[in-house]
Amino acid sequence: MGITDLIASFLQESLETTEDGVLEVQRSDLAQRFNCVPSQINYVMSTRFSPERGYIVESRRGGNGYIRITRVRVDRQTLVMHVINSLGERVDLPSARAILSNLVQAGALDQTAGRSILAAVSDKALAAVPREIRDTVRADIMKQVLILQV
Repeated sequence: MGITDLIASFLQESLETTEDGVLEVQRSDLAQRFNCVPSQINYVMSTRFSPERGYIVESRRGGNGYIRITRVRVDRQTLVMHVINSLGERVDLPSARAILSNLVQAGALDQTAGRSILAAVSDKALAAVPREIRDTVRADIMKQVLILQV
């Protein structure tokens, strides 16, 4: 089991012991506990505790910085709308893959739809688009196709 899995498991177990589904931890304490850099903690937060997986993560940086993880249960439509609203102007292919995978795992998209959207935003499908604007086009396509899923 890698460090990312260990951190995610620890946070998940800690979250399950809370009464209100909210966990607040110090980023520096976690980094020290797992003997890793704070950016590793950030990676775990963005990949394992994303809105698509049913979590809201609030973060404050600095000396008294903290991370607050809140477990939320939302319906399929709300989840897809949240993803659409959180997509930035640019989405790289690994991020698109992760977002779609999370939506499929959460049951917000069926596997066929997830694979179809991924194919539509793949580098192969966007080969005629200049590289410098490919991530922008990918974000626009994802937003439009996901809107149709709502």
